[in-house]
Amino acid sequence: MFTLNAKGKLITLDRPLVMGIINRDPGSFYSGSRFPDDQSFLQHAEKLIGQGADILDIGGQSTRPGAPMAGEEEELRRVIDAIRLLHERWPDLLISIDTWYARVAREAVAAGAAIVNDISGGELDPAMLSTVGELGVPYICMHMKGTPETMNAEAVYEDVVKEVLDYFIRKIEDCRRAGIHDIILDPGLGFAKTRTHNLLLLRYLDVFRMTGKPVLIGVSRKSTIYKTLGVTPEEALNGTTVLNTIALLNGAAILRVHDPREAREAITLVDHYKKTNLGL
Repeated sequence: MFTLNAKGKLITLDRPLVMGIINRDPGSFYSGSRFPDDQSFLQHAEKLIGQGADILDIGGQSTRPGAPMAGEEEELRRVIDAIRLLHERWPDLLISIDTWYARVAREAVAAGAAIVNDISGGELDPAMLSTVGELGVPYICMHMKGTPETMNAEAVYEDVVKEVLDYFIRKIEDCRRAGIHDIILDPGLGFAKTRTHNLLLLRYLDVFRMTGKPVLIGVSRKSTIYKTLGVTPEEALNGTTVLNTIALLNGAAILRVHDPREAREAITLVDHYKKTNLGL
């Protein structure tokens, strides 16, 4: 069982948590997550909370393959007031800021965020790790090679599971030196990974338990699902639930999703399955 300190609020991961996704970038790959205006943003946040999201992850930059960088100033414009609105309406809500910019992380935490979710693991802004250490909030460290613009060309590995594990071992030490105490690992499915890489990481997800850190999985409606099934992202909910179930069986502690209700149902059923298997 893991515990995290999010700005004084103790989060106990005695059961997997659900992180709901809201994008403020109009170019996100899934149309159902794009909410650039405040009214629809708050309405969707209320919907996600009602469906069982424990955390809302707010992003102002599309990270789909090939996506151009919006830039720090534009990202600030998109997310800071939105986070402030969320925090004012739901002061106990756990809010995560999805950014690779240290300044955005700092201002988002000041506005009400309590978790920093960085797809670059501190690689795109050298000030990120020290900033998170100063802020004293949990840090989601994801594995990615290159940037969203270049990562498809970087999807080359001899042993993807070993290389991602080695990366996390190094990053955990970097985070420790920066003063970050609560680290969550995200293998980065879809980020400089082929479909085969993604499925290998899911199959051997329990390998990452040796780090002693909770693992987050974000596979919701991604191309590994919709291209394999020959459907669109809008039609990929059932496939998402299948892969989320596999992730839960292999030790995932947090599911990052567009659809909290279905993720919550998967968590409940897997929990009952595991207890039955143990004769409890």
